[in-house]
Amino acid sequence: MPPAIARRALLAGALALPAAARGATPFEDAAAMAEALPHLRTLIVARGGRVLLEKVFRGPGLDRPANIKSASKTVIATLAGIAIGRGVLQGLEQPIGPILGSTIPREADPRVRGITIGQLLSMQAGLARTSGTEYGRWVSSRNWLRAALMQPMEDVPGGRMIYSTGTSHILGAVLARASGHSLHRLARDWLGSPLNITIPDWPRAPEGLHFGGNEMLLSPRALLTFAECWRNGGRHAGRQVVPADFVPRAWTPQARSAWSGQMYGLGWWIAEARGQPVYFAWGYGGQMAYVLPGLEASVVITSNPEVPRANGQVHQLHDLLMERILPAVEAA
Repeated sequence: MPPAIARRALLAGALALPAAARGATPFEDAAAMAEALPHLRTLIVARGGRVLLEKVFRGPGLDRPANIKSASKTVIATLAGIAIGRGVLQGLEQPIGPILGSTIPREADPRVRGITIGQLLSMQAGLARTSGTEYGRWVSSRNWLRAALMQPMEDVPGGRMIYSTGTSHILGAVLARASGHSLHRLARDWLGSPLNITIPDWPRAPEGLHFGGNEMLLSPRALLTFAECWRNGGRHAGRQVVPADFVPRAWTPQARSAWSGQMYGLGWWIAEARGQPVYFAWGYGGQMAYVLPGLEASVVITSNPEVPRANGQVHQLHDLLMERILPAVEAA
């Protein structure tokens, strides 16, 4: 069973009182708690395809592209699932060596060539991470793909989870090489067009590849459409956008983060809240897309992505979801 989302007593006073005690509706109560979080910018709550709460507290509006930070990894994972469905990739067990070919440095650990698509998706490639304290050094390199492929092996491929933006960047390079198209074109054609959302171009690495795993831009409403597609089993407007069989595979726990304790599937974090399974995309600073199939609900939150040491804010957002948003959805 996935671990419950961490709960912390972060807000006190009147905000901690039940909604009925203050004469507020459950959604007004949720909005009040959200507004009290100083870096939170937008909040959208939908159930059964109907928007129940939509608020802009500060920053850009609901239709303005926002930097979703590492929630980009979930989008890249979705593109990988679509690539498998279209035959661009052979499957989760396909090794990356034949796809990347001479792009893999000769000096790289020989095991790199045997890393599979599935191991990239589940962050079980075995390569040392390029996130956290290693992120600055990695993005300062002249070739991010080479630097990611040259990371030392800290575990065997398929071993423990090592969360790394470099691993996701390798996946992006695999998608571009296998398809013959840029990552942005794939995102635009395979997701933007069928979902009727705008996916603007986003930064490239020094070697010319689009950043695979960070800095993507989606408006809050576009991110909700993406989340709703997943909630609907990969379908949107009667069209199967994400292969139906990839959805349950992506939502099956593969490994656990040693840092957060959360379970991870294929590009999605997996947890439990109020007895309901929760699948979520998570970006630095509080860029969140929660999907709760059992409640037919999706929740999108965007926040200031530039707040130093903002990773702790995710606990506040989990509390917001559990203590205010879910009770409001259940009562709706």
